[in-house]
Amino acid sequence: MIRALTGLSTRNPWKVIVLWTVLGLFLTVLGQGLLYRVTQAQSGDFLPATYDSAAALKVAEERFGVKPDANAVTVLVARADGKPLAEADHRRVGALAERLGHRRVAMPAPKEDGPPSFLAEDHSQTPKVAPAMVAPDRSFELLSVQLTGNSTDPGMHDLYRAFRDRAKADFAEAGMRTGFTGGLADLVDTDEAEKTTQTVVGIVMMGLIVLINILVFRSVLAAFVPLLSVAVIGGAATGAVTGVAMLTGITLDSSTPSMISVVLIGIGVDYFLFLLFRFREQLRAHPDLPARAVAAEVSARVGTAITSAALTIVAAFATLGIATFGQFRVLGPAIAVSVLVMLLASLTFMPALLAVTGRKMFWPSRALKREPRPGTAGRVGDLVARRPVTLVLASVALLGALAAGLVGIRMDFGQTSGAHRTPAAATSAEITRALPAGVSDPATVYVTAKDGRALTAEALGALPQALAGLKGVGQVGGTALNDDRTAARIDLYLTADTQSQAARDLVSGPVRDTVARHTPAGLQAHVGGTAAIFADISTAVDHDLRIVFPVAAVLIALILLVLLRSLLAPAVLMIAVGLGFAATLGASALVFQHLLDKPGVNFVLPLVLFLFVVALGTDYNILISDRIREEMERPGPARAAVARAVRHTAPAIATAGVVLAASFGSLAVDAAPSTQQIGFATALGIMLSAFVLSIVLVPALAAILGRGIWWPVRPGRAQGRHHAGPPAAEPHVDRVPVH
Repeated sequence: MIRALTGLSTRNPWKVIVLWTVLGLFLTVLGQGLLYRVTQAQSGDFLPATYDSAAALKVAEERFGVKPDANAVTVLVARADGKPLAEADHRRVGALAERLGHRRVAMPAPKEDGPPSFLAEDHSQTPKVAPAMVAPDRSFELLSVQLTGNSTDPGMHDLYRAFRDRAKADFAEAGMRTGFTGGLADLVDTDEAEKTTQTVVGIVMMGLIVLINILVFRSVLAAFVPLLSVAVIGGAATGAVTGVAMLTGITLDSSTPSMISVVLIGIGVDYFLFLLFRFREQLRAHPDLPARAVAAEVSARVGTAITSAALTIVAAFATLGIATFGQFRVLGPAIAVSVLVMLLASLTFMPALLAVTGRKMFWPSRALKREPRPGTAGRVGDLVARRPVTLVLASVALLGALAAGLVGIRMDFGQTSGAHRTPAAATSAEITRALPAGVSDPATVYVTAKDGRALTAEALGALPQALAGLKGVGQVGGTALNDDRTAARIDLYLTADTQSQAARDLVSGPVRDTVARHTPAGLQAHVGGTAAIFADISTAVDHDLRIVFPVAAVLIALILLVLLRSLLAPAVLMIAVGLGFAATLGASALVFQHLLDKPGVNFVLPLVLFLFVVALGTDYNILISDRIREEMERPGPARAAVARAVRHTAPAIATAGVVLAASFGSLAVDAAPSTQQIGFATALGIMLSAFVLSIVLVPALAAILGRGIWWPVRPGRAQGRHHAGPPAAEPHVDRVPVH
């Protein structure tokens, strides 16, 4: 199958290139236009209905008309001269708020770099505006504003800016100053503050990849073709995921597109580099063969390793489909589909590009005309063959020292960025100085009758008073009934930040216990709000980690067992990647929890690291293992075969590891702590996988075990009975066909 695909592509390269280019451009435009219609940013909507906060969301939607994509914006209004608000000021604020609540906010004209106008969604709407509360010292009044739409959609950002600018102008005419805070306001302000940084980081990342390729290959085409091809494939993959989501009705998490982009850039360039290194090696070894024939043979051989690596990633991420937390459940299959698209391109589009460019791919370098010197890779290969026990002990000691950071590790569920002093953050701080920290994002208790009867405020009994007496509840709002009086709502303004651990502990403990004890018979109550949602997410994530980890590990082990046709080799690789995972997570805890004094590591980090470090790190292990097996099929000592394998494969793994680490490392400059941690930790994990596991630890273990690592089918057994002898002093370059 693999040989058939690569052979067809190298025989008809131009047809394959044109097909992929047209398909990639079409799906890119389609994905760009429809992406925000299949994504949403409300984490609570990903919780199973059995969780208390999910039940509260259902009551809010069905009984109080709260829309799932509603975005609450808190507007602070104060006198421009800093004096306390007078009665006349309150009347003026109320009149202006009523005017804003009756004025439709129109979408600005589409941007030139945005999606086509026929695909762009029109978010024009009339916002809901209502007075909220007044500061005790009358220094400001708060207004509650609701804008409906996907908070991550740039169109919604433009709509919010239009509303914000109009409200500022209206209040300024009345001698008032304004401030805006809340999820959407914070998101837009952070986006504006990060825009330049993100652009610079993107340019630097792409420049770094190009520079690495230039330094490695001394070629113009080899520097740019991988990036351009991955861009085309990435657009096709994102469009494919968007299309599948549209057809199936699945809603993706807002972080999914950026994760797909980073994953595809990383593994796509990796796979192309694997092909390029082997292509160059075989062009040197067979100068008389047509480049197209070499491209076909190399693609078939390396395609086997790429397929093995890609299927491992797909299996790892597909296991997320069994998670209970919907954010994980949609992320896994989405990335799995994307990787399958990249795999198909690696077996068709990339071989076609090699067949078309041929030896010109490495112009103007003269590396094809001379034998390369052993260099660092050759010296490392010889060292691994000579001192495998020492290197195994050193590697395990390093990984073990980093893994020590796992002692006392804590999970952090905080979502605020805090990296930029944005206007939204300044407004929030001003509000917090006069009112409880949770005033703009209260916890909410929803009460309904089990028999559906009408309620009154008196029917709730002592519940409001009991909640008011809890330590950590700064204020309790009045009981609000819905229109048909079948549900009641009580807002709790916590003294702790609603995204803090203290708020989660308060809501999941004392608040829910009090609600359970004081809810009158015949009524049922559910606790909702940000703090309650993240408390339940914590429970769901803990449950999912206990299931996903072992299932993913078993699946990966089974795939390695089938692909490597060995019992011992898969065990060696799994032990190696397990050590790499523990070391990476431990190092992340040391840096963020201990060195930077953060509350802990982000709650999604263990799962993301497990999948990325284990799955993507296995790519490199499969590549080096496949080459070790190939070299051991030749006559001679097993250690000499390991030395040759390291010499030929280490440059590809090192280059690919740096490129992939740079791709993930670009996330570390994001303002969101969760993204920072994912970027740093994944980049570190990839570097450890490439330089410690794949170049040193796995080859060293193979050198110790010899051809026995492939038991029960040992390659080259007839010729390799004396593999325990000393390694070859100078591994030579192959001059035999790759098949």
